[in-house]
Amino acid sequence: MSDTERTLQDDEEKLNEYAATLADAVEASLESWVVAQVAKFWIEGPPDTIQQAAEEAGRAAVQDLAPKLRALLELDIEEQWTNPLAILRTAIDYPMAILRTAGVPPVQRDSTAEQFHPTDVYDITPGGFAAFGPEVGDAGLRWGAAKAHVHLRRRADERS
Repeated sequence: MSDTERTLQDDEEKLNEYAATLADAVEASLESWVVAQVAKFWIEGPPDTIQQAAEEAGRAAVQDLAPKLRALLELDIEEQWTNPLAILRTAIDYPMAILRTAGVPPVQRDSTAEQFHPTDVYDITPGGFAAFGPEVGDAGLRWGAAKAHVHLRRRADERS
């Protein structure tokens, strides 16, 4: 194995470590993110029944989305059909269901938000990994940079 191949292999292993770290960080924070999205619609916190429903929805989000995220991140970057944030953005369904059931009216949104996220009537779609907490934000940045680096290295190696 050449030095170039060994270096690329090392980079790919590091990418896999960053992917696992990102998946772990999301799994650790997703439930609390769902709960927080519900709670922000009450000044002094939601009623106990709503809080309990939000916690259940948060656990369901972890159960449903964490395996999908891990499956995506375990694929080679050339085989990934979407990006992790696209999967995470579907997490809005969990707090939105609680808010609708509780009778919370939709919020006023700007035209850009309406255009890009037409189903998000509560304006809770995360703009990036950091919306799920600083650990997820940091892990997402590292993973994204490593993915770009590996992608560029592969293309450079193809040209040489």
